[in-house]
Amino acid sequence: MRISPIATLALGMALCLGAMPLTAMAQDFQPVQRQSLDRIVAVVNQQAIMQSQLEDRLEQARSQLAAQGQGVPPEAMLREHMLEQIILEEIQLQMAADAGLSIDDTALNRQIREIAERNGMSLDQFADALEADGLSMASVREEIRREMLLRELHQRQISGRVNVSNREVERFIEQQGGSVSEDQARQMVFQRKANEALDAWLQEIRGEAFVDNRLANGR
Repeated sequence: MRISPIATLALGMALCLGAMPLTAMAQDFQPVQRQSLDRIVAVVNQQAIMQSQLEDRLEQARSQLAAQGQGVPPEAMLREHMLEQIILEEIQLQMAADAGLSIDDTALNRQIREIAERNGMSLDQFADALEADGLSMASVREEIRREMLLRELHQRQISGRVNVSNREVERFIEQQGGSVSEDQARQMVFQRKANEALDAWLQEIRGEAFVDNRLANGR
């Protein structure tokens, strides 16, 4: 997905769909066969997270690791990590809904068109390629909408918390042996501090939310 100037400067939270080959993108969205009997694996502020959601995310993670040539961690560790990611995302999506944030169809369509163009395709060709990989445009649209929504939430929550002083920029340039420009240094320092602020904020909201992790509790 295209990196907007605001996202690059404020957060460095680039959505990478636009830079991915289509095959790699398909792995991110590849669904798994859902079990006929679903169950709740966690509750976040009264919102249930289902086993099928976790299984989908686990399959995505395994596909990504395989595509990158990386080994898959122990199943229990991977399962715990992915469930925690889903929990954090659910907390953020609830916050976005409470704040009245949304991604309209115009912005979403523009983003999808850019992704298609980056893959050298028209929209029709893009939809056909997704279908050939067993994916639906509808499911991909909603995944992209979710990513855009999270990015907007991050920008609102984090951008105002981060400031970069001239001294920090000068120190960074010195550390790099003068190999970067002042603008590059300022952007890199801003990105590092924004990522740190985002990590701290995620820990903060995780601690404030009511979460019943039923896998961790053995239920």
